[in-house]
Amino acid sequence: MVRLKGFKERKRVEDALSALSNVSFKRIEHETVDIKEACGRILAEDVVAKYNVPHFDRSAVDGYAVVAEDTFGASLNNPVMLKIAGEVEMGEKPIRMGRGEAVRVSTGSALPEGANAVVMLEYTKEVDGFVEIYKPVVPFENVSKEGEDVRKGEVVLKAGEILQPQDIGVLTSLGYTSVKVLKVPKVAIVSTGNELVEVGERIEVGKVVNSNAYMLYCALKRYNCEPLIYGIVRDNFDDLKKALIQALNVSDCVITTGGTSVGKGDLVPEVVKEVGKIIFHGISIKPGMPTGLGVVDGKPVLMLSGFPAACLIGFELIFPHVLSKLTGVRVVKRRGEVVKAKLKRRIPSKAGVRTFARVIYKDGLAEPFMTSGSGILSSMIKANGVVVVPEEKEGFEEGEEVDVILVRDLVEKL
Repeated sequence: MVRLKGFKERKRVEDALSALSNVSFKRIEHETVDIKEACGRILAEDVVAKYNVPHFDRSAVDGYAVVAEDTFGASLNNPVMLKIAGEVEMGEKPIRMGRGEAVRVSTGSALPEGANAVVMLEYTKEVDGFVEIYKPVVPFENVSKEGEDVRKGEVVLKAGEILQPQDIGVLTSLGYTSVKVLKVPKVAIVSTGNELVEVGERIEVGKVVNSNAYMLYCALKRYNCEPLIYGIVRDNFDDLKKALIQALNVSDCVITTGGTSVGKGDLVPEVVKEVGKIIFHGISIKPGMPTGLGVVDGKPVLMLSGFPAACLIGFELIFPHVLSKLTGVRVVKRRGEVVKAKLKRRIPSKAGVRTFARVIYKDGLAEPFMTSGSGILSSMIKANGVVVVPEEKEGFEEGEEVDVILVRDLVEKL
């Protein structure tokens, strides 16, 4: 017994986390949820494309669908004249056209049969049923080819990814109405102490409102967990033991507040030791020294101080690592973080235009994935960051250091 004598041992933070890394917890099970409810959840299995996206060749610009070879040699002084054979709007079935003809198309329109390229509207002029072409195009220029976004059989998302809005867009475009994800971790909050009263109750001298429970409730929500406020348990060994066992039966993890120091009423570590195992108790931090961790029947029990500042610091220090062990996924960097990186290739941009260039960030390097193609939704799942080129710059050069805004959580599987 160490109560009233101080801690026998206070682990360094690194040693405490090392001890935690060597413990195995029961992993969170999976469930199938409606696609609308999947954002922010951890994907439980790889997702494979059922078909090509897009599933037909389509125009990437507003303009005229043509046979590219008909435009060769076209210039401002020597335009090519093509007969207008009709029009295809978005959502309409493609029509057939031949050599020497052109068809009006919009961005996203199906490419007419017989066409193999699109001339942008600004390089054309209609004249009496014909269109003048002032700039040549090569085959499949300004065309989004079938499967350009996603190819059938391709693994578009891997298990362990934390689903983002762009992922939901790709999944729905592939026909998925539901997806298999990890269940939301349930975390029970057990508040201990004879001095505690619930919110709204009369506060007498010597009493303290159970504010930690609500603070932790909010903190757990930020980690996409389901908090369960168990209530207040008095400083009695049998009552604490009963409460801990009951809380473990309805949750994947238990967090206790109070009763974890070395005072006369600090019984939580003894209770955990009787029904399970102590991983560590006492860390060399201030505040939060009494923070401890135990395991009971494969489930973690995080023991936190009853003092609010120490409670929250201990929680933020240890809980993310506990959650990683429960889910099998460690978040390395969070979506929205800005990281420095060197460019592997140049990012071009036009003066006066703010360009949002998609990049793949890894180990301090950023590789531009695609600098154009607003309809290529998969670029937002294959890329994990965005580099913003301001209006006054004409791009960034290879090797230049840039700010990368992460558009998804960077994770690694344990």
